[in-house]
Amino acid sequence: MSRPDPNGVVWRKSSYSNQAGGDCVEVADGFPGAVPVRDSKNPHGPALRFPSASWTAFIGELKAGLGRI
Repeated sequence: MSRPDPNGVVWRKSSYSNQAGGDCVEVADGFPGAVPVRDSKNPHGPALRFPSASWTAFIGELKAGLGRI
């Protein structure tokens, strides 16, 4: 699995992000089998890498939980 290169990665913010600088994460595409994730408030800080299947399951659980609120 390749490591994200901070110079070549295009990050995208959560669709739930707002302009007020709320607590958000950013993810990057283009890494087969992995999803790099970082804190949008600390763009030069570390990024975590999750296996794609784990990230997909995590997002699915989040979306399912939003329907229960």
